[in-house]
Amino acid sequence: MTPTSVHDIRNLALLGHAGCGKTTLLEALLVASGAIGAAGTIERGDTVSDFDPQEKAMGHSLATSLAHLEWAGHWINLLDTPGLPDLAGRALTALPAVETGAVLVSATAGIESGTRRMMEAATGKCRLIVVSKIDTASPAELGALMEQLCASFGRECLPINLPATGGDRVIDCFFAPESAQAPAFSSVSAAHDAIVDQVVELDEALMASYLEQGESLDPEQLHVPFEKALREGHLIPVCFVSARTGAGVRELLDILGRLMPDPTEGNPPAFLKGQGSTAQPVEVVPDPSRHVIAHVFQVANDPYRGKMGLFRIHQGSITPNTQLYIGDARKSFKVSHLLRLQGKNQVETPLGVPGDICAVARVDDIHPDAVLHDSHDEDAYHLAPSRYPQPVFGLALLTQKHGDEQKLAEALTRLTDEDPCIEVGFDSQARQTVVRGLGELHLKIVLEQLRSRWNLQLDTAIPSVPYRETVSGKAESRYRHKKQSGGAGQFGEVALRVESLPRGSGIELGNEVKGGTIPTNFLPAVEKGVRQALAEGALAGFPVQDVRVVLVDGKSHAVDSNEVSFVTAGRHATLQALLEARPVILEPLLTVTVKVADSHFGDISAEFAGRRGHLTSTEGAGNGWTLMTATVPLAEMEGFEARLKAICAGESEFALTAAGYEPAPGDVQQRLMKAHANRSTAQ
Repeated sequence: MTPTSVHDIRNLALLGHAGCGKTTLLEALLVASGAIGAAGTIERGDTVSDFDPQEKAMGHSLATSLAHLEWAGHWINLLDTPGLPDLAGRALTALPAVETGAVLVSATAGIESGTRRMMEAATGKCRLIVVSKIDTASPAELGALMEQLCASFGRECLPINLPATGGDRVIDCFFAPESAQAPAFSSVSAAHDAIVDQVVELDEALMASYLEQGESLDPEQLHVPFEKALREGHLIPVCFVSARTGAGVRELLDILGRLMPDPTEGNPPAFLKGQGSTAQPVEVVPDPSRHVIAHVFQVANDPYRGKMGLFRIHQGSITPNTQLYIGDARKSFKVSHLLRLQGKNQVETPLGVPGDICAVARVDDIHPDAVLHDSHDEDAYHLAPSRYPQPVFGLALLTQKHGDEQKLAEALTRLTDEDPCIEVGFDSQARQTVVRGLGELHLKIVLEQLRSRWNLQLDTAIPSVPYRETVSGKAESRYRHKKQSGGAGQFGEVALRVESLPRGSGIELGNEVKGGTIPTNFLPAVEKGVRQALAEGALAGFPVQDVRVVLVDGKSHAVDSNEVSFVTAGRHATLQALLEARPVILEPLLTVTVKVADSHFGDISAEFAGRRGHLTSTEGAGNGWTLMTATVPLAEMEGFEARLKAICAGESEFALTAAGYEPAPGDVQQRLMKAHANRSTAQ
């Protein structure tokens, strides 16, 4: 079957912390629907979604993979996402492609850091919580977990089915609430009434019928307000399942097909036309007869079919031989083979309709977040940008084999296409290629991919910390560049003002020049000089941020003024003003969240203190575990993962996020300034 109607399609991303059972559940769903004959296991390395050799070796999903199944006339696309905290970016790329984020929570592990991260990331989507591994938890534990879900994510979390005692089956609380079976906790009638009460709040007519007349409501009557409740976050259904025993698997398929939104019922994607402040919202509707609009949410480098783009069709229909444009490209490409993916298996399909997820291969110009369209009317269309965690950990890379530098550059470009949280740069001071990611594990995965897929042998080093400079005050300066050596000379005079901005503001440039004291054609040269000064810094050679530079005056000469003169004047005027505006060196900070046994609380607190960190919050995670959050300078984080494992005997987890920049301590600033002065003297 190929879906021919948008109303038949359901798109879901399986989200959650590593080990919560996403890949195993996908196998169970595929088997129950008849899509595959037998379930693979992570231990054997034969699951549909974890097909990469590196995934098999690690026993974890390392990239989002696509699978599909048919159930009761519905076509269900499922995106199995990585759960490792360091691969959060790869998981988040799936969200623009789906209406529903299905967040898995292990019945034994409970709410973990990845659970919270993905629940927050899926805000704005319809959300479903799937409690997995129910056969491994007691009734008391399952009841306590339900309470924790409500406490953490709101009273909108309501069970749509309940596990029976023993966890060998689940009891429907929505479609057939008259069951006489006893659940492990709560009651079927209470769960049914709670979810109906929640839904009818959004439909006054139904509420009147339900409350005033005492009429019972069947599921069909509740469908429209149910979908509205999902869209508005007014309802987050909770269902229970065991992929190992099969309990709740078929019931989950019914829920996905009958209750989760089709592409016309979810929150529509936010498409814009144009860039920056001039961008305007545009309507994109799931109509198969309109122009094609599709969004590339993931790029993979397939060893046999080359570069492959996975895309969600939002409008129009695509068939083989359809001519599509990529973004603003003037030249189209032909869809030679329209592909449907089942893990690593690729099958050609004759049609892609709105809401469907398909792929094309061997299109070199395709890239993440590209909008594919078949008419120039949709040039400059793009999705509102997604927010991803900022890469914080870095490694400097050096090829062992001379001549592999270009190969390394190309490989890193491919990897940044696949992972939005890989950042590649060049440290001009140390003359190093630096790759940054979300943690040590993330970078280990990148290094292994460079070795196995591109046969690159690399040496690594700890890169320099990305310090920054800023100013804490305001200052004005004037600089005249004048040079005369026979014939035409050089002349340019620039006056400007530098002032501080709030942390995280970046750089702002302004122009208050009046009367044409600096000719318009020389203004770009002044800006170039200003940016050169901001890039090299005034104190210790670090880029400057969070400043506003305003050009206020200047002078020119009818014969001697040229671009070089104004570049030089702009650069020196900026450096002078920076030095007079109370410059400071900023150091990058990280927010570190650690889940540890209560008995290790004191040891971890001391570890944070020894790294110049300070504890910002603690929260009981239940069952003898504590979530600790601290802010720690990036410069002090070397070896933290190994130290954490040593303290906790491997029984811990942690996640890192960027926490901005703050002024470095005085002794650190003095050390950095002295090192910069020594480098300058040596040169």
